[in-house]
Amino acid sequence: MNTEMVMEITYRMMALATMVSAPMLVVGIIVGLIVAIFMAATQIQEASLNFVPKLVAIGFMMMLVGPWMLDSMLVFTVDLFTELAELAPGRSR
Repeated sequence: MNTEMVMEITYRMMALATMVSAPMLVVGIIVGLIVAIFMAATQIQEASLNFVPKLVAIGFMMMLVGPWMLDSMLVFTVDLFTELAELAPGRSR
């Protein structure tokens, strides 16, 4: 295993982490912005009003994209272990 392979695996891992976390982050930001505008317009200063809608929205997104996230991480892990097995000493290429 050389430096190039390690960097390629690291790049794929970071790309997967970004793809998997993006839906939850986007939904959290959008819901947070909407709630913040609502709180500013009505002058309500309740901390749970900011937290609960985000929690519900992110939970809903987890139900929608959770299977895709799990499948993506599973495919990455299986591919990674397959590549590592091919690098085993004594294995012909």
